[in-house]
Amino acid sequence: MKIQRTDSADSDFKDLVQLLDADLAIRNGDDHAFFSQFNKIDMIRNCIVMYVDQVPAACGAFKRWDDTTVEIKRMYTHPDFRKRGLATMIVGELEIWGKELNYTKAVLETSLEQNQAISVYEKSGYRKIPNYGQYIGIESSVCYEKLL
Repeated sequence: MKIQRTDSADSDFKDLVQLLDADLAIRNGDDHAFFSQFNKIDMIRNCIVMYVDQVPAACGAFKRWDDTTVEIKRMYTHPDFRKRGLATMIVGELEIWGKELNYTKAVLETSLEQNQAISVYEKSGYRKIPNYGQYIGIESSVCYEKLL
């Protein structure tokens, strides 16, 4: 396995995000347009691609939320590589990178129906918080935070 730090111009990251967006379009149904407006990858400087035997298998990213906080975004593991702990490793690497850049907290949003994602975040030490920002009042969303 290899973890590569990159940015949103990376072609492997873009390919994985396309698969993520196709998956989310099915999962989010009628709410997809609302959520997709917050998931643009233009100009994200902090992205990770994980490779298994030189094959891009999973990805994640973070962007600045405020002076002390990053927001974890675009987490995805290709179905062929699930249940191997890749998402947990990516979350950990994103946290390390955030700390290196002097951020002290990470936040994220996911869907209540994303049981696998919720499990990864809770296992990684994230705690549920009231919905923040654009997710306030969105009943299908759940938000988390973790001090880095």
